[in-house]
Amino acid sequence: MRLTVKQWIQVVISLVVAIWIFWFLYKDVKMESLLEALQQASLFWICMSIGISILGFGVRAWRWKLLIDADLEERLPTSRAFWGLMIGYLVNMLIPRAGEVARCGVLKKTEKLPVSKLLGTVILERSVDLLFMLGVIFLAFILEREVFVGLANDLVSLEAIKTGLQEYMPLLISGVVLLGIVFYWVSHRYRDHGLVKKFHHFMRELIGGLKSVQRMKNRLGFWLSSVGIWIIYFLMMYFIAIGMPSTANLSPSAVLMVMVMGSIGMVAPVQGGIGTFHALVAFILMTYGLTEEEGKIFAIIVHSSQVLIVLVAGVISLLVVAKISVIAKPQAEHLRNN
Repeated sequence: MRLTVKQWIQVVISLVVAIWIFWFLYKDVKMESLLEALQQASLFWICMSIGISILGFGVRAWRWKLLIDADLEERLPTSRAFWGLMIGYLVNMLIPRAGEVARCGVLKKTEKLPVSKLLGTVILERSVDLLFMLGVIFLAFILEREVFVGLANDLVSLEAIKTGLQEYMPLLISGVVLLGIVFYWVSHRYRDHGLVKKFHHFMRELIGGLKSVQRMKNRLGFWLSSVGIWIIYFLMMYFIAIGMPSTANLSPSAVLMVMVMGSIGMVAPVQGGIGTFHALVAFILMTYGLTEEEGKIFAIIVHSSQVLIVLVAGVISLLVVAKISVIAKPQAEHLRNN
């Protein structure tokens, strides 16, 4: 995947911002404190967290495979989806959000599948994840209502949001309608142009990917795996929490609240949620009585375990895909010659 100069500038800026946030957060945390926390932590529970995280990536790959299989005569091996998924996560560590395109590119290279249709399945995946994330936030609100309301009052002025919506909503609606009219006029005025035809073809493939959930043979497996992914995410964080003395007394609902804040931090457009994840997790832990240093140490242990998995599995996936490509190339040349 080639990047333009503008895209490289955006990548560098986001990386600089992430590093600066991380440095600002941890400049006062002593290495001795981190090492002491690691020594006191339960190796068993940290290994359990890493193990169930790996299982979570496998479940994600299987769920993606179910969507892709909806349009295939022969089923895609889950391992191929896993290699692509992990390469995507690895790319996200360098270029935020580029991993979604990268994993589609992997399957295009190894399975000769159209990127546009694969992107449709990825968008559907992310849309489902967003819905579940909103559901988890609502659950956290029910279980930790007092903490949630206190944070909302401290961070957001509900009255200001209401006033802003009332003031700018007509302008926003007018802008959306105007863009729709312009898009409709351009697409019909230049419908015979090559670029417009390519765009229409891309959109048809994309919509086809989005509709793949309707053609799935294993819809139950798709929805159960979607639930399982969030349960696994919770357990990954909960296992580390009960394995560390500073967080061992946190209730499951408190850990759920920490998971919610961490999820919001991971959504930020920086590499791998670096800085934003740590800041939000440390912030919410302070509301549960932990010191600032304890919150930051917990955040870095959780995040580092995930980064370690992505780096190891991502590099292995790159090697496997490279080997598959080397094997597939002579076969393709043989078919062309015959």
